[in-house]
Amino acid sequence: MIRSGIGYDVHRLVEGRKLILGGVDIPHVTGLQGHSDADVLCHAIADALLGAAGEPDIGHFFPPSDESIRGISSLEILRRVASILRRKGAVIHNIDATLVAERPKILPHVPQMKSNIAAALGIEQGQTGIKATTNEKMGFPGRQEGMCAMAVACLDLP
Repeated sequence: MIRSGIGYDVHRLVEGRKLILGGVDIPHVTGLQGHSDADVLCHAIADALLGAAGEPDIGHFFPPSDESIRGISSLEILRRVASILRRKGAVIHNIDATLVAERPKILPHVPQMKSNIAAALGIEQGQTGIKATTNEKMGFPGRQEGMCAMAVACLDLP
């Protein structure tokens, strides 16, 4: 059965944190606040995959109350989500994700993001789509208070 899922994540931008997107450490004056590395792109993808598989959301598997995973790499979260999917016999067909942020520009980092995400999920880079857009200076992304990401995943589930 072909199934699809939608994921969404948002994190506040703060000083004193690294900006990690798609597993890439991107030079920037602020980073995303969160219990993990706060990679909104990977989190949205994880939720899309979990939703397509009929599983609870990322917070169920990686709750912010769990101190043992504080600072966990979101690529590790994707690896664990892929493991959950494999146990169910699911096969990932593709993921498509969009980051919403005014800055920084991510185009130069997209090939590495795709490589990181594909490796974490055990899929080919061509099965991943990553795009970015601004919010035209409107709302919290436009004011550079935070970033959000949306993702769609398609998988085959026996």
